Amino acid sequence: MLKRLIPVLVLAAALSLPALFLPAQAEKHALVTFKSLNLETAMEVAEGALKACRDGGFQVAVAVVDRSGVLQVVLRDRFAGLHTPETARRKAWTAVSFRTDTQQLAEASLSGEMVSGVRDIEGALMLGGGVPILFAGSLIGGVGVSGAPGGDRDDVCARAGIAAIEDKLAF
Repeated sequence: MLKRLIPVLVLAAALSLPALFLPAQAEKHALVTFKSLNLETAMEVAEGALKACRDGGFQVAVAVVDRSGVLQVVLRDRFAGLHTPETARRKAWTAVSFRTDTQQLAEASLSGEMVSGVRDIEGALMLGGGVPILFAGSLIGGVGVSGAPGGDRDDVCARAGIAAIEDKLAF
C-alpha cells in the first residue's frame, strides 16, 4: 500500500514546487477587468446635467464619455451654441484623460504655472465643466457641459448629472 502511495505523494510534491518559486504576480491573470458606464446610466448623467442647467436658465450641450474617453451620449439644448457639443465632449475627454475636473486643470495650467504645457495637448480643453465620474475610487467615465455663462456654472451642472446616478453607484 505504501509503495503505491509514494509515487502519488512524489507527483503531488513535484506539481506544487513551481508554485512555491513563482512570484505572486505570476499567479495573476493575463487580462484585466474594469467597470464602465453603460449607455442607460450615461444617458441619466446627461439628462441630469441638462436639467440642472435648464433649471438655472442655461441652454447647454452635455457629453458623456466612457472611461476610455469614447463618446457615449451628447445632448444639445435647442438654443445652445453651435460649438457646445464639441466643447462638452472635449471637456469630458480631458476630465477622463487627466483624471481630474477641468475647473482645477484650468487653474493649474495657467500661463507661468508648472504644468501650463498641458494646454498644448491635442484635444485637451482646460475650461471648467468637465468632471470625471468615479465609482469606489475607480474612473468609470466623464461628463462635460458647455454653454452656461462660465466654466464654474458648467461644472455645477456636470456635478448635478453625476448626482443623478449616485444612488446607482452606492454600495
